Amino acid sequence: MQRRQESPDAVKVRTLPVQVAAHLTRRIVSGGIEDGRAPSELDIAQEFGVSRVVARETLKILASLDIVDVAQGRRVVVRPRAEWDYLSPLLIEWLPEEIVTELLQELDQMRVLLEPALAAMAAVSITDETLDRLRDEIDRMSALEADPEAYLEVDHEFHMEICRAADNRILDRIMYSARWLGTASRRITNEGPAALRCATTDHTEIYEALVARDPEGARAAMHKHLKNNSTLLAEKKQQTERAARRR
Repeated sequence: MQRRQESPDAVKVRTLPVQVAAHLTRRIVSGGIEDGRAPSELDIAQEFGVSRVVARETLKILASLDIVDVAQGRRVVVRPRAEWDYLSPLLIEWLPEEIVTELLQELDQMRVLLEPALAAMAAVSITDETLDRLRDEIDRMSALEADPEAYLEVDHEFHMEICRAADNRILDRIMYSARWLGTASRRITNEGPAALRCATTDHTEIYEALVARDPEGARAAMHKHLKNNSTLLAEKKQQTERAARRR
């Protein structure tokens, strides 16, 4: 069964604790909390005019994202930014564009490290049934080259099929947990009139190496595909940095 991602056009109804947590996260990121001391439950209730229950839930959300530490009888402390849960779709939604762009560069580094090896592993153990699904997905990609939003879902599933074929549950969870950043990354790399046509060609080369049960061929084809993406992401990062300097 295919895993479905949330449609980008879906209506997002955010609860009051989530809205307050988003506001506080943006304040922390912008440097509005300088001494590392985050607002307490009482502070939140008073500032935002919400109940203590809402304030408590807000802190639970921030703690679940590793943004703050909350301990009974102690102040609420902001955790180091390097320890935040950057795989959470909520956190990604709250961060400014320049930080998301940095995270996409780091995701790209992870993919370049992992996915060529996964493709090589998959070439050894892949089944005919999985190859049939990959062939179907390539056909769908060809048909969706004028629809970037629909294309990226098929693109994601193609890579996850390869990951599952590698038969490593830990690597599978790592890849799946990064799907929200992966979607943001694909929206960038799918831009441009020829981007999807080139991506389909890359995916076809990966598929052909898997059909041949050629581990090194699959590794090389996946690496080539990801390096093409790296170029597009680097260009996007440069555009974001130029825009930030103009502000």
